[in-house]
Amino acid sequence: MRTLCVDIGGTGVKGMVVGMDGAPLSARERLPTPRPATPVAVLDTVVALAAKVGPFDRVSVGFPGVVQDGVTKTAPNLHEEWRGFALDADVERRLTKPVRSRNDAGVQGLGVIERRGVEMLLTLGTGLGCGLYVDGRHVPNLELGHHPFRRRATYEERVGDAARKRIGPERWNQRVRQVVDQLAPIFNYRVLYLGGGNTKHLDVTRLPPEVRIVDNVAGLLGGVRLWDDEGPAKPPARPRRKR
Repeated sequence: MRTLCVDIGGTGVKGMVVGMDGAPLSARERLPTPRPATPVAVLDTVVALAAKVGPFDRVSVGFPGVVQDGVTKTAPNLHEEWRGFALDADVERRLTKPVRSRNDAGVQGLGVIERRGVEMLLTLGTGLGCGLYVDGRHVPNLELGHHPFRRRATYEERVGDAARKRIGPERWNQRVRQVVDQLAPIFNYRVLYLGGGNTKHLDVTRLPPEVRIVDNVAGLLGGVRLWDDEGPAKPPARPRRKR
């Protein structure tokens, strides 16, 4: 069973075919996120990416916002047209394969967690993503990034990519450590994973021992875990013909 794992981001759309054991079966492909990042433009990009990676049997999508029952509710770094968009149904129509989608940070965490106790993941990229897990079960749509943090600014406004570019690496690293220190006594996690493109700017020597840096490819490998409760993929239902 081959899963096309797609990660929709604020700056890039990534994809790779992954086997049942989580091993990559294709190269990791990346295309720029179109602007404006409307559903039609982004999913045209997903289709173009799917054509580059080879055959697959089903699709997992990590999406940068709240996803409920395959419908996107928010997309703060994309376009307002994503509000209330039937993501699973539209991708299934385009690619003619079964589809499951979830918040992108949640998917990334599924690719790295040990499934023991309370584990947490933060993604440092265009914004700030968050995933929370209890004994391997994902708590969906925890949008911590949009919660107020300091000086009337949200977590995302304090440590997102725009802030990093504005204040420089030293102050940005200090802010990331403040976020880590703030979350530790709230969630009492066993492990905090840090992922996302901006982890390359972190001074890892100044982070607590329970914090681990994870590779960005986890955002794709975790897509296989969305199907853990599924047997062989069923073909998508054919649309009814109009009479």
